[in-house]
Amino acid sequence: MNMHRVLTTLGCALTAVLATAWSAPPPTEPAEPAEPAATTVRTSVPAPFAAISTTVRTPDGRVRGTARDGYRTFEGIPYATPPVGRLRWTPPRRPAPWSGVREATRPASACPQPAGEVPGGSTDEDCLHLNVTTPDTAGPAHPRPVIVWLHGGGFTTGAGSSYDAHRMATRGDVVVVTVNYRLGALGFLAHSGLPGSGTFGLADQQAALRWVRAEIGAFGGDAHNVTLAGESAGGYSVCAQLASPDAAGLFDRAIIESGPCTGRPDRPFAPSSISLNTARAKGAALAAQVGCGAARDVTACLRHVDVAHLLSAQETDQQPAFSTPLLPSDPAAAIAAGRFHRVPVLIGNNHDEGNGWAAGIVQAGHPVTPDTWPDVVATFFPSPGLAKKIVREYPVHRPDGGPVFGAVIGDANFACPTARTDGLLGAKVPVWRYEFADEHAPPLTPGTPPFPLGAPHASELPYLFDLGGRPRHLTAAQNRLADTMIGYWSHFARAADPNGPSLPRWPRQTVVSLAPDHVVPTRTAGHRHHCAFWNTLG
Repeated sequence: MNMHRVLTTLGCALTAVLATAWSAPPPTEPAEPAEPAATTVRTSVPAPFAAISTTVRTPDGRVRGTARDGYRTFEGIPYATPPVGRLRWTPPRRPAPWSGVREATRPASACPQPAGEVPGGSTDEDCLHLNVTTPDTAGPAHPRPVIVWLHGGGFTTGAGSSYDAHRMATRGDVVVVTVNYRLGALGFLAHSGLPGSGTFGLADQQAALRWVRAEIGAFGGDAHNVTLAGESAGGYSVCAQLASPDAAGLFDRAIIESGPCTGRPDRPFAPSSISLNTARAKGAALAAQVGCGAARDVTACLRHVDVAHLLSAQETDQQPAFSTPLLPSDPAAAIAAGRFHRVPVLIGNNHDEGNGWAAGIVQAGHPVTPDTWPDVVATFFPSPGLAKKIVREYPVHRPDGGPVFGAVIGDANFACPTARTDGLLGAKVPVWRYEFADEHAPPLTPGTPPFPLGAPHASELPYLFDLGGRPRHLTAAQNRLADTMIGYWSHFARAADPNGPSLPRWPRQTVVSLAPDHVVPTRTAGHRHHCAFWNTLG
């Protein structure tokens, strides 16, 4: 294994460690006792909504959720047929209707993945489920905007149930849907004998969006006002759906957090896509590794391989494939050419995106010092002459050079690509751009890092969700920032504009800096990064 793969693997391992910060599933309250009307009555709810039903009739069948304090949750609802057996590596199909009342009071299994965000991992392929969180005041007669959330995790880990969305639902007065989609080799394997190669996970996301258009009205969501949102690999998934012809008409707004659409494989920390030829080469290598490379029918052989064996054999890096029917072009190229769906976009990144990876790599025994810095840079940027330019632009003068490494990762992979994506999208559609900049954001991992992390990758998530059902531990000022962010996100979902009553003004064509008691628009956010330098490198 070369040094690039070692360090990249360490970075991915750190992502898994970060994921354990929200790995505990939310505590499940017992379902309401079965009653003839399957209804819970709250005297504190305004009269028009005094009777809050925990049973909802959908086109596929009735589901019974859980009544909570001001909102309801419906968990583990199938949006596609289980992709098992002969349906492994096939496009998602509508689920079969059911009779009676289906319990939706606890999350379904996460899609297969190694241990990390999901304790012990998962090998359950029956995973194409989603979760709905809806305010008590939402109903078919009073529909609310819908936010569909795609989780991050490098296309290898994650689950919709990790994101407790009740604060966004109640404070933002929106319906939130969190989605599982196929991951790793099961989601992105490519082979010439498999229609849909390299994009099964993206196809799952589209199936979930079709479910939302058809069925969310029963839960009080406005099927004609759907915002697709995600972070990291979930944010890049939003980019892919913007560029996918098959996603036309499936959503009305887009929110992209730390998943710039112009990601590229030579910048290995941000998500990106790969060509179908490259994906097929990876698929052939996987088939050989699990003993199917020489089989008469490779796909049939692969469908009999144990899930755990596939997980152990798959590469750490996973990306969707372009030059495919679902994704004809690399999203970066499609967006640069103006070939994307014309919907308003809210996009942003965190000020210190790269610090978490840099800290993990330093702690794993790869210090960044004036002596080691040129070799570390050359490992990640092996093009002739490039490493020297980066070392000159980001000099390390002290033995604790981890923050400099973090700045390189953050600028090259996130901040500057986000600025470029903002410019490309903004030439065609309304775009609002933010930078999350709380330098005292609560840590997502236990222990003491080798240097202060500031606002690293994923640190904005506890301001929007309770991760793993754990109450967030924020200061009073941070809670005010969280309320402001939820206000921006929900107003954007409601009206394609984040500005609303009692919120700091967010003018277009500026970057709003999100920090406690300091939410201000600025035109200089990019100047804190070295984007002019990275722009000269292409």
